[in-house]
Amino acid sequence: MNIRCRLDDYRIHPGETVDLTKRPTAVSPLYDSKPAYSAMLDDYRTELSALQSVLYAHDRYALLLIFQGMDAAGKDGAIKHVMSGVNPQGCQVYSFKQPSREDLDHDFLWRTNKCLPERGRIGIFNRSYYEEVLIVRVRPEVFAAQRIPPECINPRTIWSERCRDIVNLEDYLHRNGTRIVKFFLHLSSEEQRKRLLARIDEPDRNWKLTLDDIESRSLWPRFQEAYAQCLGLTSTLSAPWYVIPADDKRNARLIISHAIIETLKTLKMHYPEPTEQHRQELRKARRLLEPGA
Repeated sequence: MNIRCRLDDYRIHPGETVDLTKRPTAVSPLYDSKPAYSAMLDDYRTELSALQSVLYAHDRYALLLIFQGMDAAGKDGAIKHVMSGVNPQGCQVYSFKQPSREDLDHDFLWRTNKCLPERGRIGIFNRSYYEEVLIVRVRPEVFAAQRIPPECINPRTIWSERCRDIVNLEDYLHRNGTRIVKFFLHLSSEEQRKRLLARIDEPDRNWKLTLDDIESRSLWPRFQEAYAQCLGLTSTLSAPWYVIPADDKRNARLIISHAIIETLKTLKMHYPEPTEQHRQELRKARRLLEPGA
């Protein structure tokens, strides 16, 4: 299925200097109506389900999808709507919230490394190890809680060093068969304000809002700067970032679906071919199952 967009328009190219103020948070709708959107998304789900079935059976590649964005950017909804047709046996979703005491007793990649997808599976990170160069950078008290020895910290280079560590990890994973696609859901400040208010006004969504969300919003410029530097330093040919205009949730889901499917299509995978011994077993099984056996 084709939609009226070029993925290259949203991809961050390696070494690119990223200015998020020049990246749109909204683009022209890729659908003509809500029913048309639903039909398009259903088509994508069908195609994604078929590709995931081959991925699972082939059992050589893994796919890691990373979702990042400010609060209320639509990460949860994108994961829910885009991935709803995927066989749960072949998909794992992890949401990384505040780290536990055990997490803090390990290196900054430990808690995510143990959740990486096995071969044949799709792993989804709702937030990820990228929080280590985002909220940990913007909020000093979060960094202090990691209790890193002072002599191991160079304030001038620590964030670029962490970005390099992440790039090295992703390169290692790629060379071992894990394909990585990263989505930054790019939301405008005004649209975030409206969505946060909706979480207050709708009782069944009250649980999704705390004062921490409002405090993070007050740090918007610093978060945008941290995101821009992170995207520029960590988008590679083998693990690209896509900046997804997120003011329109439906548009965002269509673009994300398109990117996932195009990635899976590049993989040299197929259903396993039966060996001669297996073919003989299948013929025997047929004889045993046929009427009159």
